[in-house]
Amino acid sequence: MTGTGEYIKEMYQLLYERFGPQHWWPGETPFEVMVGAVLTQNTNWSNVERAIKNLKSSGGFCVKALFRMPEETLAALIRPAGYYNLKSRRLRNLLEMIIRDYDGELERFFDEDIVAMREKLLSVRGIGPETADSIILYAAQKPVFVVDAYTYRILSRHEMIMDGASYEELQDLFTSHLPEDTKLYNEFHALIVRTGKTYCRKRPLCRECPLEAWGPAKYSPRTTQP
Repeated sequence: MTGTGEYIKEMYQLLYERFGPQHWWPGETPFEVMVGAVLTQNTNWSNVERAIKNLKSSGGFCVKALFRMPEETLAALIRPAGYYNLKSRRLRNLLEMIIRDYDGELERFFDEDIVAMREKLLSVRGIGPETADSIILYAAQKPVFVVDAYTYRILSRHEMIMDGASYEELQDLFTSHLPEDTKLYNEFHALIVRTGKTYCRKRPLCRECPLEAWGPAKYSPRTTQP
């Protein structure tokens, strides 16, 4: 019988063979990646790119300059990302923490170990586990596995997890069976997102999916969907 570790490794192999390297996260600098991680909540990346382009055109795309910007101005600039009033507050909360605790120096924040970074990020109002881990993995380039809705959907449909499994349980499913490797975690999460967007939708395209016959149960779109 195939064990969980073997399934996880096979999952990566199947996805990598189908899609190849994903070159994530799009962003020219760690700061841009961090901002993008906040703005991408509940929207697609093309909208985030438009918002970031607006921020760059403002002439002050850095921690202190964005924090000094009036909230109304910041919200207007990130309007393409949606929920712009809410996201401007969340972004300002994050920037405030970095200014307060690290004098606005992102490098000092990134020098923290993973546990300390995660605690700091989760203490910021509006920053949840997925956004925090995205910043740690993609901006700070430290090995933490990012879990998202696609991860839950794919694992649930293939009966790799129980319904209602927590973020931490899903995360542990990967980290307990994979080497602690930033590049691997980066690529694996990107491949999961690619699979979710392409095949494992709310109405799935199972026959074309590289994971069609993967896992302890072959998923059928006729079953109840999460």
